[in-house]
Amino acid sequence: MSVTRTDAARIAFGTLFICTGTLHFVAPAYLITIVPSYLPAPGVLVALSGVAEIAGGVGVMIPRTQRVAAIGLVLLLVAVFPANVEMLRLARGRGGPAWVEAVLWLRLPLQALLIWWAWLFTQPSRGPKKHLRG
Repeated sequence: MSVTRTDAARIAFGTLFICTGTLHFVAPAYLITIVPSYLPAPGVLVALSGVAEIAGGVGVMIPRTQRVAAIGLVLLLVAVFPANVEMLRLARGRGGPAWVEAVLWLRLPLQALLIWWAWLFTQPSRGPKKHLRG
C-alpha cells in the first residue's frame, strides 16, 4: 500500500489533535485555568474539548469521516480561541519571561493556520494523487 501526500497530511494532522486532546486528561489543571471566567464548568469544558479533539483527530484520519471531522475541528478551533487569548492575558498579568508572552502571541495566528489546515480536509480532493517516495 502506498501513502499519498494527502494521507500523510491527514495522519499528521490527526495525530496532532489526538496528542493535544489526550493532554486534556493527562494534565487538565493548567487547561482549566485558561477557560475564560464567563464560561461555566471549566473542568467539564476541558474534558469535552479533549474528547472532541481526539474524536476529530481520529475522524480526520479516516477518509470516510475526514470531511465531517474536519468541519468539527474547524468549529472547535474557533470555539477554543478565547482560551488562547485568556492564556496570553494571564501570562501578561504574571509578568513572566518575555519569551513566554512572545510564544503566546505567536499561538494566535497559529490557530488561524490550524483552522485553514483543517478546512483543507473539508474539500474534495482534486487531480491525481501524488504518492510519497520511499
